[in-house]
Amino acid sequence: MSDLAIKHMIVGPVATNCYLVENTQTKESLVVDPGDSANRIAGVIREEGVNPVAILLTHGHFDHAMAAGELAEEFQIPIYAHEKERETLETPDINLSLSMLGKPLVFHADRYVKDGEELTLAGFQIRAIYTPGHTIGGVCYYLEQEKVLFSGDTLFQESIGRTDFPTGSALVLVRSIQEKLMQLPDDTQVYTGHEGMTSIGVERRYNPFL
Repeated sequence: MSDLAIKHMIVGPVATNCYLVENTQTKESLVVDPGDSANRIAGVIREEGVNPVAILLTHGHFDHAMAAGELAEEFQIPIYAHEKERETLETPDINLSLSMLGKPLVFHADRYVKDGEELTLAGFQIRAIYTPGHTIGGVCYYLEQEKVLFSGDTLFQESIGRTDFPTGSALVLVRSIQEKLMQLPDDTQVYTGHEGMTSIGVERRYNPFL
C-alpha cells in the first residue's frame, strides 16, 4: 500500500474543495478538482516538493475545472474526466460559467475515462466510478487500497449534489449513489466537492436522500 497524504484547499467563489493527493514514497501527486486559484495550488505543490503527474476532474462545472488548464500547462500534465463530460466542459451554458460568472469559459480534458476503468497514477491504483446525476458525465475516483473516494458533487455529508443544472437528474443521481457508491466498504473515507468530509458508513446510515 502506498503512503497517502491529502492536502485540502478551498478555492473559488463557491468554496470548492480541491485536493492535492500525495504519494509520500514516490513524491508524486495528483490534483483533484482545481476549481480556481491556479497560482495558490501551484505554490502548495512547490512547498510540498512533489511532482504532479495528473489532474482529475470529477465533472465539468467551472467551479471544479477553472484552474485545470493553467496547471496542466505549467506542469505539463494531462487532465482526466469522464468520456460523457466533454460537452459539459466545452459548453459555457452547461459548465455554468456563463450564467454564474457572466463570461463564457471553455475547458478540456486530455484523457476521457470509462466507467470502471483502472488508472495507475502517482503509484496509486484508481478506479473511475461513473456516477451521473449532478451532470451527465460525473465520475468519482476510488482508491481501494487507501480506502478513499473523491466524490465531487455526487455525494456530500448527509446530502447529495444539486440536480437542477443542465444534464442533471435527481432520479439518476440517487440511483448512481445507491448502485455504485453504497457498494463500497463502510470505512471508505469520502472527500467531497464542497463542505465537510464523510464516510460511506455514515452516509449509509444518516443520509436522508438515500
